[in-house]
Amino acid sequence: MEEEELEKLKSMLDVEIDHIEEEGDKVTVFVSEGEAAKAIGSGGSVVRSVEIVLGKELEIEEAS
Repeated sequence: MEEEELEKLKSMLDVEIDHIEEEGDKVTVFVSEGEAAKAIGSGGSVVRSVEIVLGKELEIEEAS
């Protein structure tokens, strides 16, 4: 993931990111426990916005 994409992702999710895994056109973002709902947004609105901006499928998971 390019630095510019990473900065957009961090800004749009507005949560502490533990780490990111990228596989093809799918990006999995691991966030701190309890932060997944905030990162996903109401009805998945944040995830959809990020997917449009990055042009990649986004998945949010809580880090264990």
